[in-house]
Amino acid sequence: MSHAEDSMPHAKDSVSYTDEGSMSGSRQKIAELENKVVALESGRAVKDRQSNYYLAQGRGLRRIVALFDNIEDLVNENDRSQDRLQTGYYVLTRTLLWFLKNSSGIDYDDYMHMIKVLRQGADGAQGDDTAKLKTLISDWVNRELKPNPPVDSDDKNCRGFTSDACRKVRAGIRDRLEGHIVTDLSFPAFVYEKYTANADNLKEGLFKGKILLQGYKAIFTSPSSAKDVEGDGDGADVITNNQRTKQSSCGVKVKKHVAQIIKMDKVTPRSIAYVTCQVRFALSSVTSWRSVDGNFDFDYIQFWRSIVDFFEKPPGREAQRRVNKLLEWWSRKVFGRSHRGDLSNTVKANMSVNALARQRAQLDDAAFDSN
Repeated sequence: MSHAEDSMPHAKDSVSYTDEGSMSGSRQKIAELENKVVALESGRAVKDRQSNYYLAQGRGLRRIVALFDNIEDLVNENDRSQDRLQTGYYVLTRTLLWFLKNSSGIDYDDYMHMIKVLRQGADGAQGDDTAKLKTLISDWVNRELKPNPPVDSDDKNCRGFTSDACRKVRAGIRDRLEGHIVTDLSFPAFVYEKYTANADNLKEGLFKGKILLQGYKAIFTSPSSAKDVEGDGDGADVITNNQRTKQSSCGVKVKKHVAQIIKMDKVTPRSIAYVTCQVRFALSSVTSWRSVDGNFDFDYIQFWRSIVDFFEKPPGREAQRRVNKLLEWWSRKVFGRSHRGDLSNTVKANMSVNALARQRAQLDDAAFDSN
């Protein structure tokens, strides 16, 4: 072989170098694409977690903030003092403590996504509560009034004024059969204790109806807790008991109820209004939610507002005192009595934990002085 032939590059070596460069570039591109996929999946996972969080948080909105008002309306009207929407905005920000911070730190599209998912959570919870009470109400009415035939748990068409039992607890205080049209201006009998109102003192027994209380407990604590509504409220605190039994004997976590999830330990005016509307609907023959019951000109929006105003806009100090006392009664009935608030500072100071801390401090001071 000549020297010239030796100095010429071999075709095989040239192809090898080219293939290695091409493969190296391909591997780099594949790695970049894989990183992008990981980033996209990570971002999607974060967004999914965020959406699930908003969905769960939204489930309390119709229950304790506003049954019919949109979040956007509450936000837009928050600067109007002494207004129902302004109060709703305050309740919203107290319920969702993160709402203000998150709202101001995200762009418009993310904000609207947050609002949309919160609304989906609220709608879902309302639907779940409606379905739950549909069956429970029939059972309570049948046990309480023992109608013949009993109220059907599945067929709502037999409820309303076609059922004597449902009519008794659902009708307005001035009954439709007496020639009066039942509208949102007449409180249903079920909001009164023993389903009876004193025409000369309409506040007597108001919002103390047994079925109303059962509806509240079924939604906010559990359907099983709704079985026990008698007594003076000296029973064990529901939330405390559930916290102690977060894990059953076999180590399985106990499911939290609504009040625990939204960190609720007191009954609120808007939650009473929500449950009242839900119970009224459950007793009716209407099969789907609507703001106005066209059969009887019953406006649920106005009805909800009337109940909220009863609690949030009392005409004077004495009326406010009665409202506070009624809310205390509700909290005691639903969550049980907490005796901690009954203890004076003097009694607390002399209880063993505080007394021991004081004695240890005194011994330490005495030892220091002796040195």
